[in-house]
Amino acid sequence: MDEQDAGQVAEGLWRALQAADWETAGGYLHDDFVQEWPQSGERIVGRDNAMAIEQHFPGGLPRMRFRRTLASGDLAVVEVELTYADGGRYLGVSVLELQDGKVVKETDYYAQPFQAPAWRAAWTERS
Repeated sequence: MDEQDAGQVAEGLWRALQAADWETAGGYLHDDFVQEWPQSGERIVGRDNAMAIEQHFPGGLPRMRFRRTLASGDLAVVEVELTYADGGRYLGVSVLELQDGKVVKETDYYAQPFQAPAWRAAWTERS
């Protein structure tokens, strides 16, 4: 799989989830799919379990804005900005590992933005 294909699979999965197109989203997942959420210590084993969580997400899935996608071989990294139904905003990174052209493992990290401390302003710039 080339770089463009891995990135297309990763973005295609996220776009299908955003559209609540469960059949298309599930089609991007490998039969042996595993999803990890290190911050909560959860592992989701199997496409059906992952899709059930997406479909039953309280308030619906967050709105997603892609910041960028990087891909190489069978690996893609997607940076997203997520806005939840309650107004909460998170920045996320998903690491997607592909096998046979489908996502076999996804590891997701999320964090809320925070105000930069003033003490380091002399050495930084605002993005």
